[in-house]
Amino acid sequence: MQLEARPEWFEYILNNMKDAVLLTAKNGDLLNANPAARDLLGLELHGGVKIWDAIPFVEENDALVQLFIDGVMQKRSVNSTVRYVNPDGQHFHLHVTLTSGQDDDGMILVVIHDLTSLTKVHSAFARYTSPEIADYVLSTPEGAKQGGSSREVSILMSDLRGFTAMSTQMSSEDLITMLNHYLEIMAAVIRYFRGTVIEFLGDGIFVVFGAPLELQDHASAAVACAIDMQNAMEEVNAWNREHGYPDLEMGIAINSGTAVVGNIGSEQKMKYGCIGETVNMAGRLETFSLGGEICISEATRRLLPEKVMIIEENSFIPKGSNTPMKFYNIGGYGESYSLSSFTRGIRWRKLSEAKELTYFLLDGKTVDPEPHTGTLTEVSNDRKFGLLVTEDALQPLQNLLLKTGGIEVYAKVKDCGDRGCRIGFTTNPEGFSELIS
Repeated sequence: MQLEARPEWFEYILNNMKDAVLLTAKNGDLLNANPAARDLLGLELHGGVKIWDAIPFVEENDALVQLFIDGVMQKRSVNSTVRYVNPDGQHFHLHVTLTSGQDDDGMILVVIHDLTSLTKVHSAFARYTSPEIADYVLSTPEGAKQGGSSREVSILMSDLRGFTAMSTQMSSEDLITMLNHYLEIMAAVIRYFRGTVIEFLGDGIFVVFGAPLELQDHASAAVACAIDMQNAMEEVNAWNREHGYPDLEMGIAINSGTAVVGNIGSEQKMKYGCIGETVNMAGRLETFSLGGEICISEATRRLLPEKVMIIEENSFIPKGSNTPMKFYNIGGYGESYSLSSFTRGIRWRKLSEAKELTYFLLDGKTVDPEPHTGTLTEVSNDRKFGLLVTEDALQPLQNLLLKTGGIEVYAKVKDCGDRGCRIGFTTNPEGFSELIS
């Protein structure tokens, strides 16, 4: 059966469309506009009005005006997204298509779709996740579905050192202000290197390189990003000092391998996540890094096409495994990326008076109640390391709680030798620098 085309049907459809539809002559004179177009553009149709003259002449509308002029004068089709401000000052985000007929006496069809609501949703969603995840969820067929897939990725984990102790000494308002500024700067660096922030874990950051956007050079991007993140701490701390906040130190670790990425949860509540042993090992490595350090796994190092500057090599045995896992503390990568704070070797100085101290072993966040005694005999010039002399056999990567002069300091064993154990201070509480000066 063939339906009869009636003009009143087309008029009914045109008048009830939510999209704005306009017809112009070949010279740009407005011939007709449906109600949606008249409402959007504030049109009052009368003879001889050019389509670009119907647009309020404010700076924000320059792109839309130029789009109409170019489309009409050059007799070409247009498909573009632009911003628009209506006569009442309201801001819109529009998708405009302009179709020009081939004959000289034909008309030009303009269809405008209002993307403002969708743009607001995307913007709000991106603030609570990341732009990459927002694009994935809102713009891809699999974005709203449960499930995931295996992907070769690099995982970056970072954390501020001594932040928990610091948070007890600051007001909640100052703490959030300082933390937000730090995270804003770090997020900008991560976006530049095409990383996706999976989650802000308090003062920690969980980043994946290689998902949702696939990256062939995910390991290189992650390492370069980590170096720039550490260098950006100079800007963070300059701002902190200007506003009366303490300096911050951040540890970073990177691991590469296969992970499962995708939407995790239930139909009622889902989030884009990244799980697997590669993620777990990145989290474990992050606990081994001191403030200002970057630790990368052997798996990451093997993927790097350029030479990496290794400061020291270490290893640990993961739970459930008998095979040591190598990792490296690095100071630079290739010719373009190096830590601004990197110095070769540690410059030691003897304390004028050795500091007797009591220390306790830590297992995770649990403090072993048995006290041990030792002596701090030397410190590095930057006060990041100390030499601990003790009769106990300490192991590399052990965490310690030191008590001396009424001050509690957390530290990590780096290595042990004939002169004692080199420990790195993971916190620098008030008065400690003066105590060891």
